[in-house]
Amino acid sequence: MLAILKKEINSFFASPIGYLVIAIFLALNGLFLWLFKGEFNILDYGFADLSAFFLLTPWILIFLIPAVTMRSFSDEKKQGTLELLLTKPISHTKIVLGKYFGAFILILIALLPTLLYVYTVYQLGNPVGNLDIGSTLGSYLGLLFLIAAYTAIGIFASTLSDNQIVAFIIAIFICFLLYIGFESLPNSISNNFIEQLGMSAHYKSMSHGVLDTRDIIYFLSITICFLMIAKLNISKAK
Repeated sequence: MLAILKKEINSFFASPIGYLVIAIFLALNGLFLWLFKGEFNILDYGFADLSAFFLLTPWILIFLIPAVTMRSFSDEKKQGTLELLLTKPISHTKIVLGKYFGAFILILIALLPTLLYVYTVYQLGNPVGNLDIGSTLGSYLGLLFLIAAYTAIGIFASTLSDNQIVAFIIAIFICFLLYIGFESLPNSISNNFIEQLGMSAHYKSMSHGVLDTRDIIYFLSITICFLMIAKLNISKAK
């Protein structure tokens, strides 16, 4: 599994993909949070708060993570190397996990520089340090679980087609549906139970700085479920 993980990370940074993903993620966040006028601009808030960042980032990741994962198995299928990979003395589970953690680590690398936002907002507070650290840590933790789920969905989508664009679109659709789709239902249909089926409700719950095992179990279940289906899909390709 480690060999596949290293191969995935090396392939990301051997081509412009890895650098492009990090640059786009940081550029979009930077523009919306610090330059563009609007509801996401931190400087327009009038008080030190990172809620705009944690509100914006899930939407950027809905497009960015599928762009990272779309090639994971689609490219292997297109080049005809998937069958060769499956014949190697390594379990299908480790193959899926190797590609999964490769993409996951790349997104984490892109996320790390955003810790500068925490320091900046911390210094901008009046007085200095007037920042809800508990809520910020909870939001980052929720973001990690959200990234884990998005990445699993992207890996699953890449097993469905040898066309990267098709895998990209499928992953975006599923991520969008599971993140906000259930909250978009009419009020006559939507209720608390329906909303709890979506990732947004659990992510927002963790953003309040409260760790609820139900939220953690939900994200872990989504992640494991899509990884298991991805494993079944590549097993059929053997």
